[in-house]
Amino acid sequence: MAKKSKKQQQPGGTPATVALTTAGVDFTVHSYDHDPAHPSYGEEAAEATGVSPDRVFKTLVADVDGTLTVAVVPVAGQLDLKALAAAVGGKRATMADPTLAERTTGYVRGGISPLGQRKKLPTVLDESASSHPTICVSAGRRGLEVELSPEALQKLTEAVLASIGRP
Repeated sequence: MAKKSKKQQQPGGTPATVALTTAGVDFTVHSYDHDPAHPSYGEEAAEATGVSPDRVFKTLVADVDGTLTVAVVPVAGQLDLKALAAAVGGKRATMADPTLAERTTGYVRGGISPLGQRKKLPTVLDESASSHPTICVSAGRRGLEVELSPEALQKLTEAVLASIGRP
């Protein structure tokens, strides 16, 4: 596991790391060799980086009443679609079509970051994030995670904080 120091920008950085650098946010990049055979991107990230699964968050894109919405929840659990819809004042949420999610965010599945997306989408961060000094989310590429404070993530994404995860 390679680890980059705070605010260090590598050549060919992702839109997520560029957004963090531009905003002046302290962050750490964790890179690892992605195994395409691993059944879960998020669990793989937790295992490979040695970060507890309750501190590694996955980025999911859902359709809430016709509006694509980003949900950021711990990899150790699942997204509660009803809670997500309620958090943004909607009635019904379903998982977005993966191709549409990729095209809209500019990232590939398994590497979708809540940061630096092609189109700014409403974002909801699971409230469990606030119980940790730092959390990890995708840095915009499979095998690349970014660690930052949940407050910084919430501010940069203008996320609503709500209980949208379930065990």
